[in-house]
Amino acid sequence: MDFQLSSEQKQIKEMVTEFVDEEVVPRASDIDKTDEFPADLVDELAKLGLMGMPFPEEYGGAGLDYHAYPIALEEISRGSGGLGTIVAAHISLAGNMVYEFGTDAQKQEYLTPLAEGEEIGAFALSEAGAGSDVPAMETHAEADGDGYTINGDKVWISNGSVADTVTLFAKTDPDGGNKGISSFIVRPEEDDGFIVEGTEDKLGDKGCPTAELRFDDMWIPEERRLGEEGEGFVQALKTLNGGRITIAARSVGIAQAALDEASEYASNREQFDQRIGDFQAIQHKLADMDTKTRAARLLMHSAADKKMRGEEFIKEAAQAKLYASEASREVANEGIQIHGGYGYTKDFPVERMYRDAKLNEIYEGTSEVLRNTIGQQLLD
Repeated sequence: MDFQLSSEQKQIKEMVTEFVDEEVVPRASDIDKTDEFPADLVDELAKLGLMGMPFPEEYGGAGLDYHAYPIALEEISRGSGGLGTIVAAHISLAGNMVYEFGTDAQKQEYLTPLAEGEEIGAFALSEAGAGSDVPAMETHAEADGDGYTINGDKVWISNGSVADTVTLFAKTDPDGGNKGISSFIVRPEEDDGFIVEGTEDKLGDKGCPTAELRFDDMWIPEERRLGEEGEGFVQALKTLNGGRITIAARSVGIAQAALDEASEYASNREQFDQRIGDFQAIQHKLADMDTKTRAARLLMHSAADKKMRGEEFIKEAAQAKLYASEASREVANEGIQIHGGYGYTKDFPVERMYRDAKLNEIYEGTSEVLRNTIGQQLLD
């Protein structure tokens, strides 16, 4: 086991850290207040080659391994949880669907502009009545000539209102259960019947638009189906499994940010004629916060290592996402506690970090579903 970063991984971390400290951290509060998509920051990430990190260079990516990618995403999320979600949904979900299940022609046409950051991607799976219960989806795609006509609705779609490419799941066989779901590449600007109904006003994760989408007799050509009919459910599970590593990275980034803020505050805030960091109670809180953050980071890299080796990593990814997401919320909570009354105000960033952290326990597999997954893997 080697816990040392390679020279390339160190360079990536240093580059992203510098960008985040100079460009993202000063903007994070404004992004949270306005909830506007930070297009200029996304453009800068693209110029740095960070919008296609794990994809091969032949498709416009940076060719980074699955240690370097989470390291970079952790740093981005340390600056802004919303920006972290934008990147994770774009790469791990939308982009990865095309990379893993698309033909070479589909990769050249649709993955390349995503990997280069010229376009934004979204992943449309969830519905109002079909969140964790994917087969309950009602969106359907009916064969129509040399293509499909799609009708239905999707909710909770990160990047949904700004996406240029959407990977969409719909039933091609209403009676097929898990095997009746297929996936498609949708182009919002080209496909008539693609409608953005609106975006959610969320507790946190600001800057990343979470959209409700509607498809009204939207016709797309058969050549934009990913894989064969009926493979969509398995594709979604494989994609979400890899995505859990990056949600763990987002969680670790937020936890690290809260720990940094709490440590600095404890070093400067004085009460009873001494800095509060000198009190054992505060030191114990910081010790627990740091331990949880480090443990979450190690679980994340353990899952990434198995993925890179081509080994089964379902349990490890679920554990990384479960522990890191809960740890990020716990660390952010203690960050507020160390700040006292100030931590409960928007004058200090730990309040935002707490709101951003909560989402990690919900999307891409709730904590309850992940515990089921881990238990099933242990008993299988």
